[in-house]
Amino acid sequence: QVQLVESGGGLVQAGGSLRLSCAASGRTFSTYNMGWFRQAPGTEREIVAAIGWSGTRTYYADSVKGRFTVSRDNSKNTVYLQMNRLKPEDTAVYYCAADIAPSATISYARTEFDYWGQGTQVTVSP
Repeated sequence: QVQLVESGGGLVQAGGSLRLSCAASGRTFSTYNMGWFRQAPGTEREIVAAIGWSGTRTYYADSVKGRFTVSRDNSKNTVYLQMNRLKPEDTAVYYCAADIAPSATISYARTEFDYWGQGTQVTVSP
């Protein structure tokens, strides 16, 4: 069983920044591919960013490229999402997810992820 706990969400004005953190339980965090997803009311949960187990591979949705940065610290069992130049359309609940038995060096699809956090609300005001 892997537990994921997100933190760092909140209310910010457009153009501002937030840094989300996701702390994971488990002794083998360094073997997990990790992802950040978001879900706004009435929409499907979508991938925002992903990072492979080694940290060398990353993926970003087109909508966040150049503004968001995903990183991880395997010594702290934590993955981060630095969000800059936030827009009102970034408003959503953000979830981190873990693929604990990856078949590739990075995971993208919702179905690849085995464990999910409870989510943290990010609200960007105009």
